[in-house]
Amino acid sequence: MNDTFKELKARTRRLDELLTERGLGNVAFAQALSQVHRLMRRSDRSREPSPELEDLLRRAETLGRSAA
Repeated sequence: MNDTFKELKARTRRLDELLTERGLGNVAFAQALSQVHRLMRRSDRSREPSPELEDLLRRAETLGRSAA
């Protein structure tokens, strides 16, 4: 697995924890995180993450922070 992908997985795990703590009150955040998970499953982990995946993760992080 690529080091950059490891970082993205760690960031995604933090968002999963945040979603678990807060519940499904923020539907937009839950949907964005779900999209990240789907795209990560389809991605080639031996290469650099796609710009689309990075953008989706940033969007999910932004939504997660805004709901704090």
